[in-house]
Amino acid sequence: MERSAPFARVSKDEAFTMTSGAWLYILRCADGSYYIGTTRTELDIRVAQHNAGTFEGYTKSRRPVTLAFSQWFDRITDAIECERKLKKWSRAKKEAFMRGDLAELRELAKRGSHHPSRRPPAAGPQDED
Repeated sequence: MERSAPFARVSKDEAFTMTSGAWLYILRCADGSYYIGTTRTELDIRVAQHNAGTFEGYTKSRRPVTLAFSQWFDRITDAIECERKLKKWSRAKKEAFMRGDLAELRELAKRGSHHPSRRPPAAGPQDED
């Protein structure tokens, strides 16, 4: 007789979090910057909330905003994971991602980060003997 594998026990809240979907969205702000977020709310409502200044923070002083990109995830945890990854990316990588340009994404990944805060310190002048 075969035994079935035991199932992991999770609370109702954990099951809801893992199985409930969410949107990953990227907003283009009035100053040309991007804001990345996730929501279970309908996207048109979420964009309207940002434009109304409902949320304190990044977008409130950068209105109006427009929806530049969105992607549905079946699990909110996956949407949040993607949001966190994208927030660390350069502007060029974010734009390649939004275009679906996988070749450019690979090329940008090869180059490494060119963000000033992530560059190694420049070598100082060599002491002459």
